[in-house]
Amino acid sequence: MTSPYRIEGPALISFSGGRTSAFMLHEIIKAHGGQLPDDVVVAFANTGKEREETLRFVFECGSRWGVLIHWLQWLPRKPGFEEVGYNSAARNGEPFRDLIDRKQRPPNHMQRYCTEHLKVRTLMAFAASLGWTSYLEVIGLRYDEGHRILKGLANAEKHGRRNSYPLSKAKVRKADVMEFWASQPFDLGLKPWEGNCDLCFLKGRRIRERIIRDQPDAVDWWITQETTPRGGKGVTGWFDKDISFAALADYVRRSPLLFDEIGDDEHDVECGLHCGGGE
Repeated sequence: MTSPYRIEGPALISFSGGRTSAFMLHEIIKAHGGQLPDDVVVAFANTGKEREETLRFVFECGSRWGVLIHWLQWLPRKPGFEEVGYNSAARNGEPFRDLIDRKQRPPNHMQRYCTEHLKVRTLMAFAASLGWTSYLEVIGLRYDEGHRILKGLANAEKHGRRNSYPLSKAKVRKADVMEFWASQPFDLGLKPWEGNCDLCFLKGRRIRERIIRDQPDAVDWWITQETTPRGGKGVTGWFDKDISFAALADYVRRSPLLFDEIGDDEHDVECGLHCGGGE
């Protein structure tokens, strides 16, 4: 039986920078005898809001496993992306901020354009630069994330793309991924609820409260994006329709001793894999 980790190119492995997609990458490399075919390429799309732990983890995976990982960032002009590296990667949300400036309001639950542009279109532009018109997108969703896989397949079919989910084919679950990393000499170094994008508005409110409580400075960038006037009419806007980041930070400051209850499922997904983009 053919291994689900044997990938036929041309193929683009979307590496989110989380434990699950890193486990997938490790298994794909192993299935290919330690070296990927020339037409199987790995790329990580940096929004500028990934945690420093994530950037370090991506670098370490490439270095330890001897695989070239292309570090990409969205550009508002052709070719639609730039290639950077660990040292030159944006760390203050610059690509994300530039996209918000272009759209003249922050993304929200109804217009989740951040993943669409900063992740999906950036990766597509990179594939186009390789001369690929048809290729396989290899995505790190597990067997226990079936509903997200169905959504991803439907979205891919709608836009004429081809997706592959080798972890799902291998019936890999979250426990398998965590067991793997417990045996490795290095790890992501983030708590399960922290995720790659530090205060993504799609994370539950309790999760964002906990992150703000642990890292008060993390909220400043998000407040700035919500309160910066944009466009001729000075438009502002919230990421979350129910509460601004300023109000959320104020709530956390006024209740410093409360423990934030965090469920196990709502945050268990890596940036770029859970909303499927879309305008």
